[in-house]
Amino acid sequence: MRHLTILILSILSIHFSYSQINEIGVFMGGSNFIGDVGATDYISPNQLAFGGIYKWNRSKRHSYRASVIFSELKGVDTKSDDPRRIQRGYEFSSSIMEISLGLEFTFLDFDLHSGQKIATPYLYTGISTTKHDNHYFLNGVQTPENMSSWAYGIPMVLGFKASFLDNIILGIEVGARYTFSDRLDGSLPKAQNRQQYRFGNINNNDWYMFSGLTLTYTFGENPCYCPGN
Repeated sequence: MRHLTILILSILSIHFSYSQINEIGVFMGGSNFIGDVGATDYISPNQLAFGGIYKWNRSKRHSYRASVIFSELKGVDTKSDDPRRIQRGYEFSSSIMEISLGLEFTFLDFDLHSGQKIATPYLYTGISTTKHDNHYFLNGVQTPENMSSWAYGIPMVLGFKASFLDNIILGIEVGARYTFSDRLDGSLPKAQNRQQYRFGNINNNDWYMFSGLTLTYTFGENPCYCPGN
């Protein structure tokens, strides 16, 4: 985590004398949770996810990116393939707000001012933090702790985007979020006096997925991708 932070800050420290182009738009799709409660399928959206996204295109091959996404994480043991979870029968739901900052890298040059239809696969990674309410299970029932936490993590996103209409970019992406927390599903209560209610694999942290579409509008000055600049 420390090395990733240093890498991102080093890149951000490059001077900003270039012209720039901006993208702003929306993300719409679904989410699913992977942890100690519910199914463990990696791409199986079961709840709505939506939010806003902004990109500052630094070159034809990379962009700085920020997003805020809202969703509800849900886990249902009876939908798992694990007989022990099915027998246990736990179920939880938790509203989240994720804030993410990082870098998007394209596999091909993505010059929005080439005058041609363009498309490319891309990768995105950086740092994320997710606000969620804390809860635990009392006699098998989700019970609120009446407090909230921030779960820090690393987004790992694979996508494909293309110029759609004038100044409009359409993308499709699937992204895993590895968090440094084991509290999103209630398997690890936050309050010290409730640690007897912890369960599951305490050595594995929680994951969640976002799968969906991005639609962004481009504006700003034409970038100068000139050699030597």
